[in-house]
Amino acid sequence: MADMRIEQDLLGTMEVPMAARHGIHTARALANFPLLGHPVHGQLARAFGAVKLASLRTNRALGQFGEAAMAEAMERACLELLEGDLGVDIRVDALQGGAGTSTNMNVNEVLANRALEILGLAHGSYDRVSPLDDLNLHQSTNDTYPTALRIAAIWGLKELERQVLGLQEAFQSKEKAFAHIVKVGRTEMQDAVLMTLGREMGAYAEALNRDRWRLAKCEERLRVVNLGGTAIGTGLAAPREFIFRAVDELREITGLGLARAENLVEATQNADVFVEVSGLLKALATTLIKISGDLRLLSSGPEAGLAELRLPARQAGSSIMPGKVNPVIPEAATQAAILAIAHDHALTFAVSLGSLELHPFLPLVAHSLLESFDLLARACAILRSHCVEGLEADEERCRRHVENGTAAATALLPLLGYEATCALVARTQGGSLKDQGIQEGLFTEAQFSELTSAEAVNQLGSRTMNAPDPRRA
Repeated sequence: MADMRIEQDLLGTMEVPMAARHGIHTARALANFPLLGHPVHGQLARAFGAVKLASLRTNRALGQFGEAAMAEAMERACLELLEGDLGVDIRVDALQGGAGTSTNMNVNEVLANRALEILGLAHGSYDRVSPLDDLNLHQSTNDTYPTALRIAAIWGLKELERQVLGLQEAFQSKEKAFAHIVKVGRTEMQDAVLMTLGREMGAYAEALNRDRWRLAKCEERLRVVNLGGTAIGTGLAAPREFIFRAVDELREITGLGLARAENLVEATQNADVFVEVSGLLKALATTLIKISGDLRLLSSGPEAGLAELRLPARQAGSSIMPGKVNPVIPEAATQAAILAIAHDHALTFAVSLGSLELHPFLPLVAHSLLESFDLLARACAILRSHCVEGLEADEERCRRHVENGTAAATALLPLLGYEATCALVARTQGGSLKDQGIQEGLFTEAQFSELTSAEAVNQLGSRTMNAPDPRRA
């Protein structure tokens, strides 16, 4: 029994390993919630460090802690959690009942026992540093958990925005590199009209720019917190001075533009802001899926597909087909985006189940939202570094598609007119539209090159050619 200690709560007593920084509340949660099999998100744990530090400093400024050494030990513990050093001790499962109470208590216990270590005292000496009376003073799970979630979400948002920008810039680089390459544009999976490969890359960049703009607006929705509201937003058991000062301290600690909610009851009741933010993440996910699908299609082949793009070869593609290389990076990014969309659905359902003054299912909201930030950031990162930055164009393939395809026929409309161009396409019978037209004397090679040049296909509208009207020739 020397390596165990006995702790007590309202349900009774329980043995806890002497070396463990957690206590009885965490031990019960570990036994009760073996669901996902992994703990709460690391950024949520770090954010809790910031919330606890702000609360501690506020309480200290209000004269709540007479013993300086104890207060300094608790502050040091909070800083260590904020910096990520105690994350391994936040062990409760990400999915749990109780609206996040187990996470809050895991944090309180770890911080209390770490402070006891700093003071040279044994774990569990809660008469000196208490998880509840000291680390949870003037707080509730119902205001600390949502506040920590918003901070963690803002951190995830900033990283995701950085990765989206990197992917956008990679496509902008390819837009310039491929600006001279004329290719067939396609609608309904069929040849349509000519464009440049550069403009295709530029369209992807612009779509990502729009997603980045949306993300930039998300912080405004997340920065209003309910710290100080305690149980249901009325501030029960917290001094008025604490309620007004705690968020100011939190803003100073995090460097984020946090603000206390004007209506703390409403801010405790409602979690619709997380649905709104998750919806914007879903929009980004759809962009990534669309772009990834296009990259797979444009690189299909290499002999029997479009093969206009060459994706970097990342690994062998088959255990039975020699030489096969698959578009594994766009496929992986697609799966990450699909899972983010699934997280949005789970989050939306969880928020809709909020009842009266609280949301019991905030742990699922936290897991879904923070995982989506991570998934999408990593998807953008690998798509940029492992795929887009190494994209190559098969210019000869693009040229053949232009000369032999019906897409070039549309470029001839200013010269030949619709009916004559249709007749030329019919006579070509799958051969080279360019060669057939030159052979029939409908246009010269120079005229064809001019009409199908990068400059011509990029301009807005069509130029009128100085040539006889073939219908009156």
